[in-house]
Amino acid sequence: ALGWQQIALSPRGKWIETNDAAVLEHGRELYEQYCASCHGANLEGQPDWMKRLPSGRMPAPPHDATGHTWHHPSDVLFGIVKDGVEKYAPAGYESDMPAFGGTLSDPEIRAVLSYIRSTWPEDVKRRHEERERAVRGG
Repeated sequence: ALGWQQIALSPRGKWIETNDAAVLEHGRELYEQYCASCHGANLEGQPDWMKRLPSGRMPAPPHDATGHTWHHPSDVLFGIVKDGVEKYAPAGYESDMPAFGGTLSDPEIRAVLSYIRSTWPEDVKRRHEERERAVRGG
C-alpha cells in the first residue's frame, strides 16, 4: 500500500489510497454504471480489442491484467477518463469512449480507477507501481 500512498501524495498523482472498502465499492458501482457496457462486467473489454472495428475506431480494451491499462501512468489514466482518449492517444487512434469530466467528479474518477486497479494481481500492481516510479523519476 505504500506505493499507493506515495502516488496519492505526489504532486502529479491522481490515485487515492485504495485500502478504503467504501471507495472501492463506490468505484465498482460507478464502473458498472458507466464503464461495464463497453469494457465488460469483468473488465474483459470487447472481443478483438486490438483490431479496428469496421468504423475504423478501436474497441474498448480490457482493464483486467490481460489489457494494457496498467501500462499507463495514473495521470494518463485519469486524463483519459476525464478529458477523453484523443489527448493521450497516438495520432490516428479513434475510440468511442467519451470524456467523463462532465459526468463524473474527480473523486469519482479516482474511485473507478482505484476499483479497476484493486482487481489486478499483485505482480501487475507491482509493475504498475514500477512504471509510476519511473515516470516520477524515483
